[in-house]
Amino acid sequence: MSDIKFGSEVYTWFMDGYGEGNKNQLGHMIKTVGKAGFKGIEPMVLEPYDTYWMGDWKDPAKLKADLDEAGIELAALALICQWDGEEETESERACADWTIETLKLFPGAALGTVPLPGGRHNLQQRRLNLVNNVNRVSRRAAEAGLTCSFHPNSPPGSLVRTQEDYNVVLNSLDPSVTGWTPDVGHIVRGGMDVIDTMTHWQHLINHVHYKDFSGNGAEPWSQMGSGKVDFHQITEFLVQRNYKGWVICEDECEDAIKNPDEVTLQNGAWCNEQLVPLLG
Repeated sequence: MSDIKFGSEVYTWFMDGYGEGNKNQLGHMIKTVGKAGFKGIEPMVLEPYDTYWMGDWKDPAKLKADLDEAGIELAALALICQWDGEEETESERACADWTIETLKLFPGAALGTVPLPGGRHNLQQRRLNLVNNVNRVSRRAAEAGLTCSFHPNSPPGSLVRTQEDYNVVLNSLDPSVTGWTPDVGHIVRGGMDVIDTMTHWQHLINHVHYKDFSGNGAEPWSQMGSGKVDFHQITEFLVQRNYKGWVICEDECEDAIKNPDEVTLQNGAWCNEQLVPLLG
């Protein structure tokens, strides 16, 4: 059987006003992800509001206790920063170092580096700054024994959303310290073919995100399995290439804003019914 595990991101709970109604509810999210049949969870650390996103579960002992009770793993922590300057800001550095120190307590959990969209002005210099900072953070994390993975995204203000962006940034990642998280929904939204893109940079893939694309510009996301992304084909691609690692479901559909628990439970059932059998 393929060594692929399905997990869930927590962003599903944080889309409505940055999740004010779900503030300090990571424990509830952990329980829901476990009930959904997922094997792991990927919380977020948003610079400089790490205490807001993690809440009381910034305490590693509390985080570990609730993960153990739910019977799931910490798949990764997604570190979200602007990384706009030539060097990390003091806040970005502190946030990254806290994330690295926390992950050292959870063997096997990865550090995801995620750029916070901030517009596409001064694109050439800001892409360079971004990749240099990501390599810098990843180098410190790798020295601490962690696996790192860079996660592009596709909002209009993202620095890494088009084929040209991928060519510049992914080719500039230091493969000795970081890999790449293909988010299949963001790839499609950026106008690229998922299989072609994953084939081109397959040597970097060490973490994967699934979300479904609607094709609707105003509401680009669909609930998993109802949009234009062929998850069966992508999962078979990963199995055929002996991918070993996490596939993290990150649903951003309109219904997830209103019903994040229900959507997460439905997605867990869908993955276990439709995709897990493909693992062999």
